[in-house]
Amino acid sequence: MVYQSRVVHIGELPLGGSAPIRLQSMTNTNTLDTRATVEQAIRIANAGADMVRITAPGLREAQNLAEIKKELQQRGVFVPLVADIHFNPAAAEIAARLVEKVRINPGNYTDRPVPGKVDYTDSENLFELERIASRLKPLLRICSEYGTAIRIGVNHGSLSQRIVSRYGDTAEGMVQSAMEFTRICHDSGFHNLVLSLKSSNVLVMTQACRLLAQRLADEHLYYPLHLGVTEAGDGEDGRLKSISGIGALLAQGIGDTIRVSLTEAPEAELPVAQALVSRFQRISPDGRAERYIRPDLRIDETAPLNRETIPSGPLGGKNPVAVLLKQGEILLIADETGKTTPLPHRITGADGAIADGEREIILFAGEPDMGQQLPELLKRLEQNPSMPLLAEAGTPALRRVAAALSEKGLKNPLILKSPVKAGTTDELLTEISLNPGNLLIDGAGNGICLEAPDIAPGLQASAGFGLLQATRRRISKTEFIACPSCGRTLFNIQEALKAVKQRTGHLKGLKIGVMGCIVNGPGEMADADYGYVGAGNGKVNLYKGKEPVRKGVPESEAVEALIVLIRENGDWKEAEEPDHKA
Repeated sequence: MVYQSRVVHIGELPLGGSAPIRLQSMTNTNTLDTRATVEQAIRIANAGADMVRITAPGLREAQNLAEIKKELQQRGVFVPLVADIHFNPAAAEIAARLVEKVRINPGNYTDRPVPGKVDYTDSENLFELERIASRLKPLLRICSEYGTAIRIGVNHGSLSQRIVSRYGDTAEGMVQSAMEFTRICHDSGFHNLVLSLKSSNVLVMTQACRLLAQRLADEHLYYPLHLGVTEAGDGEDGRLKSISGIGALLAQGIGDTIRVSLTEAPEAELPVAQALVSRFQRISPDGRAERYIRPDLRIDETAPLNRETIPSGPLGGKNPVAVLLKQGEILLIADETGKTTPLPHRITGADGAIADGEREIILFAGEPDMGQQLPELLKRLEQNPSMPLLAEAGTPALRRVAAALSEKGLKNPLILKSPVKAGTTDELLTEISLNPGNLLIDGAGNGICLEAPDIAPGLQASAGFGLLQATRRRISKTEFIACPSCGRTLFNIQEALKAVKQRTGHLKGLKIGVMGCIVNGPGEMADADYGYVGAGNGKVNLYKGKEPVRKGVPESEAVEALIVLIRENGDWKEAEEPDHKA
């Protein structure tokens, strides 16, 4: 499906429908520090944000939004402001009178967890829904009076006890939570509404948003959707997660505003977001930006595409999903350290000759071979059941050939390649995340092939393995779940993440959360093996799973204490020295 949302307004800014995809970021200053927050908000706006989000964890912060907005306007900056509310509905009611939009979490309005309770009767469920409605309606009345928009933001790690008891900690649970609040708003006549479902797991995030779009369409609601992969981290990893998850949804027309969450300076998020949305917009003849899905990126079907294959050397079968680099007519296969070796296959075109008894052939097919020539291509693969197919095309053609292989029951390994030859690292990260990233999310491919003549092979391999990790197709290193920080963060999370990654980045398969505070941190890193969470000025709490096991550790000692904790639980291993230079 291609989701067509209705238009809502964030102040005077139209959002949804055919309006451009709106970009936003969030300040990480103390909201009570008016000057610092204003300065950062201006930097975010100048970097290209259409909206600026500011945390309002309490009443004082919510009230100070008036001073921040006043100072911004005195300096000629009229960017719409979004108040990010935590725990306290009263803060939302204050902020709704001052800014253009408030973001609430369903957890703000649900009852506190009851220890040990695992079942809710239908009457208990109805009673809590009625309580939620009674708590939410005062905010709806204020927002209606002041023309303020609301974003209902559901996070995977903070679903209510009642929702988890009925639907599990799942994409379905996220959708149900959002739909409950959406129906309350809709039935109350409030329609200036935006929805978001976020997770640090790209697969959960895309699954949840696709499901939500379908449910909204089924009930003819069509509210705009905000997209983001929460706690994505920094650098290459954060970009690969964000672009692959957000891009897979934009390619279906799902998503009207996005935030690329990076554990970096907020303004650093905007160039990444701009590069991403540029693939899904174009300039009309009269100079306006408008929504447009490039034909080579459109996703019309999202059925699972994983299938059993016959191995051919290191490709297919039970071999891990491969990373190949194309250098002219030579294919290299990379290992997880970045070392490359020639692939023992000769490339032949879709109509090239194959000598009798010749082994280790890989069949190369371009976009034309996957159109009218597809029946002949499939016939040739059927005659050579273990011969891998290296398919170079845009998303629709790659999806078409992957589906055809499944329908025919063919077991040839499939290697996915974008037709784009990237010239810079940023271009490489963007292009592979979009294509073949969106196919990897749906299970297609026994490998990916990168072609970037101007980029060092080691950097290409790193990007390839990073994409496979982001899409959960191959785990080759530690996974870091790190928030972008906000006004609640009480230490330098960027430096903390860098220090933790430097010491633990070799622990393959381990998930480590680095979170700025205890407001969202424990929930958003719920599936992490270990957590490093800000607990106050200069203090850190360390987690094993969901349980805090070391509290109030001085920040200067926290990284070493984390390593001790990992050792104590048998998950530590020493880093191996690389035996080559990538």
